[in-house]
Amino acid sequence: MAIEHDNGLVIEADGKPRCWWCAGDDLYRHYHDTEWGQRVRDDRTLFEKICLEGFQSGLSWLTILRKRENFRAAFANFEIAKVASFGEADIERCVKDAGIIRHRGKIVSTINNARRAIELIEKEGSLSDYVWQFRAEHRGPERLDYPTLRQMAVTPESTALSKDLKKRGWSFVGPTTCYAFMQAMGMVDDHVEGCHVTVGERR
Repeated sequence: MAIEHDNGLVIEADGKPRCWWCAGDDLYRHYHDTEWGQRVRDDRTLFEKICLEGFQSGLSWLTILRKRENFRAAFANFEIAKVASFGEADIERCVKDAGIIRHRGKIVSTINNARRAIELIEKEGSLSDYVWQFRAEHRGPERLDYPTLRQMAVTPESTALSKDLKKRGWSFVGPTTCYAFMQAMGMVDDHVEGCHVTVGERR
């Protein structure tokens, strides 16, 4: 394995240049190659992504990725209406579930956010229509260089999305979490310049 620190690319056994952060783990590489940064329009998938980004706060994304199937099982595959119907028994069940992150505040937040998502969809038509309004009209170069990307954790757009979601009653949606969500769901293409991945649409 060779890591080019000056440009943020890593080249492993298959010879494909990738963003530095996915090196050394097959699951991480697969997520990077097939999912991260791909444009998502499906409400269920968007809800899953923003919830998992909330759980990731303070942890590594790989930790969340390795537990994702357990999260899906615990939270009814992130079907918004089903999660919104969760009660105290479901909270306790999740708190005791060793397969997920057993943070009561984040568990309660996921249920709250499902209820707020239903309200948002009633007003805005869909979670997708709402979220994509926060896309920047001009984001600069199509691919960011390594030094620029390493410094980015918050943007005006992620700050605006965070502020509006909080106003609507959502929780665990700070500006940094919202920016990670924007990266994950393809609102921005933050694959480093030179990465082999081509961004497109996916459900």
